[in-house]
Amino acid sequence: MEKRGIFMEEGVASYSEEQVRYLELLAKAYPTQAATFTEIINLQAIVNLPKGTEHFMSDLHGEYEAFYHILNNCSGVIREKVELLFAETLDEQERADLLTLIYYPKEKMDLLVRQEALNVTWARNNLTLLLQVANLLSSKYSRSKVRKAMEPVFRFVIDELLHAQPDEDDNRHVYHEKIIDSILETGSTREFIMALAALIKRLAVDHLHIIGDIYDRGAHADKIMDTLMGHHSLDIQWGNHDILWMGAAAGNEACIANVLRNNIRYHNLEILESGYGISLRAFALFALQTYTKEEGIDPMVKAINVILTKIEGQTIKRHPEYDMENRLLFHTIDWQRGTIQIEGKTYELTTKEFPTVDPYNPYSLSIEEKELLQQIKIGFIESERLQRHVKFLYSHGALYRSYNNNLLFHGGIPLNSDGSFKKVWIQDGWYAGKPLMDKVDWVVRQAYQCKDRDSLDYMWYLWVGINSPVSGRIVKTFERSYIRDEKTWKEPQNDYYRLNRNKEECVKILNEFGIYSLQGHIINGHTPVKVKKGERPIRAEGKEICIDGGFCKAYQGSTGIAGYTLIFNSHGIRIKSHYPFQDIAHVLTQNADIESESEQIELEPKRVMIADTDEGKKICQRIEDLKRLLQAYRQGVVQEIL
Repeated sequence: MEKRGIFMEEGVASYSEEQVRYLELLAKAYPTQAATFTEIINLQAIVNLPKGTEHFMSDLHGEYEAFYHILNNCSGVIREKVELLFAETLDEQERADLLTLIYYPKEKMDLLVRQEALNVTWARNNLTLLLQVANLLSSKYSRSKVRKAMEPVFRFVIDELLHAQPDEDDNRHVYHEKIIDSILETGSTREFIMALAALIKRLAVDHLHIIGDIYDRGAHADKIMDTLMGHHSLDIQWGNHDILWMGAAAGNEACIANVLRNNIRYHNLEILESGYGISLRAFALFALQTYTKEEGIDPMVKAINVILTKIEGQTIKRHPEYDMENRLLFHTIDWQRGTIQIEGKTYELTTKEFPTVDPYNPYSLSIEEKELLQQIKIGFIESERLQRHVKFLYSHGALYRSYNNNLLFHGGIPLNSDGSFKKVWIQDGWYAGKPLMDKVDWVVRQAYQCKDRDSLDYMWYLWVGINSPVSGRIVKTFERSYIRDEKTWKEPQNDYYRLNRNKEECVKILNEFGIYSLQGHIINGHTPVKVKKGERPIRAEGKEICIDGGFCKAYQGSTGIAGYTLIFNSHGIRIKSHYPFQDIAHVLTQNADIESESEQIELEPKRVMIADTDEGKKICQRIEDLKRLLQAYRQGVVQEIL
C-alpha cells in the first residue's frame, strides 16, 4: 500500500479516513498483531524463492493427443528432472518406464495389470522414485504451496514423505517405510501413484499460457477445452479461430457459416455433432438434394460456400466503415459463362451451379437457406457444452496480456507501412496501439454479453479483416471457393507481419504496453514458421518469438515440425521444437515420448526470483500494507480482534 494519506511526524503515522477504512478491512483477514507479522514473514520468504516455470503453447487447432502429451511431459521438463536424478542409477528403459508412468499413470498401470506385471516390488520401487522426483520439483516452492497442490485425500501422507529429515537413530526412515507399507497393505497404491504423478506435473509447470487458436482443423478442440478447464493456473489469448467460435456461440450468422465451412472442408463434423450436439442432418440432406458432385466438389461444401458468401455480403453492406466493398463479388459473376471479373481481369469459376442464387439479388438467402441457418444458429446458442467452453474463454481469456515483461497476443498490432500504429475506426471512434487492443477486447465481451448487432458483426470482421489484431489479412474465402486461378488466392497482410522482424519496431510495441525491460519479448503465434524454408521462430534479435510451429497436422508438411512450445523458468527462456506425435497408445506400449529439440533463447543475467515477477510485485505491495496494519495496531488506530 502506498503512503497516500499517511504522513510520518516524529515517528507517529497520520491516517486519512480512507486509509483507516482500508486497514480495518484488511484487519478482518489478519485480526491480530501475531497474525499480521506471521503473514509478513511468510510473504517475505515466498518472494525470495525462484519464480515458477511458465509454459507457452499456441495454435493447437484441435490436436488433442499431441497437446495432452506435451501438457503431460511439460515440454520435456519432467524428462530433464528424471535424467538429472537417475542418469547413473536407472538404465534408459527404466527411466522411460518411469516417465510413461508419470505422464499416464492410470493407463500405464492398466497395461501392467493386463501384463500381470504390477506387483508389490514394482509398486514399492516406483513409489520411491516418484517421491524423489516430486521432492526435487517441490524444492523451489513454499511448503504451503506444495501442500495445496496435493490431492486433499493424500495431503498429510505425501507431505510427510516429501519432508523426511535424517535423525540420530534413523527413526524417520523407519517411519516413512511404515507409511509406504501401509499404502501397499491398504490397496491404495494405484490412487497414491496417480496423486504423485499429478503433483509432479503440477509442480513442473507453475503457469500455462495458451496463445490462441484452440479451435478448427483438428478433431477435438472440445477435449482440449475440457482439459484446460481443469488446469490449476492458466491464461488464454484469443486467436482468430477462437474468436470465430465465440462469435458463433453468441449467434452471429456469418461466424456460424464460417465455422461450418471450416469443419466441412476439414471433414471434422464430429466436434459439431458429437462434441456439441449441433445436428447437421437437415443441412446435409439439403446439400445433397440441391447440389451435384459433377465438378468434383462436395455438395455440402457448395452449399455452405453459397450461404457464407450471401451472409458476408449482407454484413459488409451494413458496415461501410469496414471498407470492404471490394469484397462484394457475387454480383459481378457472369452466371451463364461461369466467369467473374476482378480488377479488370476475367477468371473461370470452379462451378456454374448456383441454384439458390437470385442474379438480381444475389446476397439474399433462399427461404430454405434461412430456415436451415436459423435451425443451426439455435443449435449453437443452445449447446450447453459449447456455451460452457466459450464462457471459460471469456473468463480466462483476453485479446492480449502483459505478463512478467512479456507481451502475449495471437496475431499482430495493426501498423502503417512506416511502423506507426494504425488508426482503426471501431463503433464510436478512432483507436490505435494499446487503446485499439483494449477497445477490441471490450467489443468482443460486449458481443457475448449484450448481443447487439454491431458488436456481433465486428466478431466476424475480426476473422476476415486486414486491420483485425487476431487476423491481420484480407481473407480470400470467395476466391479459394470459386476461382481456379490460385494467383487470386494470395491474402495481403497488415504491415505488422513485415515489421515484426525489426528490433526497434518490437521495442516500440513493448513500450506501448508499458514493458521497458531489456528482457522483454513479444510472444505470439498465428503465422506458421516454415522451418523447411529456413524460417526461424526467433525474430527481431530475440524481441519477437513466434511459436506457431504446426501443431495442426495440416500444417506440418509446410512447417517441417509439429509445433513449438516455450519454457520460461528462473534461469531464462528456451524454445522447444517438437516432431510429429503418433498417439498415446504408442507411448504406453513403446515408452515413446515425443521427440523434441531445445534451444536456449535467453539466459537471465541473474536468477529470477518471485520478487521480480508481476505476482511478486503484488506480494511486496501486500507486505507493505501489512506493515502499515501492524503499525496501526501498535498505535491503537485499529483495534485487534482477540
